[in-house]
Amino acid sequence: MTFSLIAHCPESGQFGVAATTAVPAVGKLVAHAWPGIGAVATQARVNPYLGIDGIGFLRQGMDAPTAMKALLGCDPHPERRQFAVMDKSARTEAWTGGECLDWAGHRTRGGMSVQGNRLTGPHVLVAMEEAFLDTRGEPLAHRLIEALEAGDDAGGDRKGAVSATIYIVEHEAYPLWDIRVDDHPEPIRELHRLHDVFADRVVPHIRKMPTRRDPGGERCDIDV
Repeated sequence: MTFSLIAHCPESGQFGVAATTAVPAVGKLVAHAWPGIGAVATQARVNPYLGIDGIGFLRQGMDAPTAMKALLGCDPHPERRQFAVMDKSARTEAWTGGECLDWAGHRTRGGMSVQGNRLTGPHVLVAMEEAFLDTRGEPLAHRLIEALEAGDDAGGDRKGAVSATIYIVEHEAYPLWDIRVDDHPEPIRELHRLHDVFADRVVPHIRKMPTRRDPGGERCDIDV
């Protein structure tokens, strides 16, 4: 009941995950990424440990095919799962179990993978892939949202969508972008609105926060 995208931006080094679904709070469990390491999206009958352990395997130095094999070996019910893995070289592997709700499938290529279940058809993934590729040169956050919107416009989830997310890491262990629309009648439209809020009022301050190289950080105006 979800469609998602994992992607890498070679210019910025960012890894990102975007997803939308017909149930609340898709961002809580689906999206996983680590700077310089890769990304994982886990969905269908969600096993969050496919994302958690997937990032762990990638951090150990596994490539995407090896991590995929390891994850499938850890899950006693792989036919219920759908997930995608991207390693530090932006190689991708995806899995769609036979028990995922129809239509279910994935499309992978270097630098991106799109996947979904309970879709109106494979054209949803094609539209997502084309939208992502057509926005080359744009910031990754914008490209991810455009891909979600294209998938939704193409038919998306057969039961519609109420939640959406984008999650992007760059150089630090904390995310640069982490936008979650948990329950909204037009989640992708709301994601667009929040993207503009984050771009103006959040991301500039995150870039001034302490880093591993500069534990003091620049002066940051966010006081939480």
